[in-house]
Amino acid sequence: MKTSIKGIQAAQAAALKAAAAVKPKNGLGRAVRYATLAAHRFATAETVVATGTWRASHRPEVRGARGRIYVDPNSVNPRGGGRPSRYGPALEMTRGGRYAVYGRTAREAGPRILAQAGAQLKRELP
Repeated sequence: MKTSIKGIQAAQAAALKAAAAVKPKNGLGRAVRYATLAAHRFATAETVVATGTWRASHRPEVRGARGRIYVDPNSVNPRGGGRPSRYGPALEMTRGGRYAVYGRTAREAGPRILAQAGAQLKRELP
């Protein structure tokens, strides 16, 4: 009895391509970078401005397959000396509405950003 598997080379090539695409330095990393920067752009554009310090203190950071946006703890408002890392989250929690920048980013832009990042990653898969 003689047996053979047809298409094994193509299946192995597809598996290698999929494994490469989900590495942080490849397709997955690019999708995370896209999503992080898109969320940062939305949050920055939607931040309520009095002096501009809170808006200017949003920082995107991507490390491998992990992205985040945070308020720079070293930013200081030139008018009153307050730190956006303290009053920004307080505005988000107490006032809500248009001040809830990160919540709005997740609700209003999140689904679109995730769909686009997912489509970007999917294009790199076999």
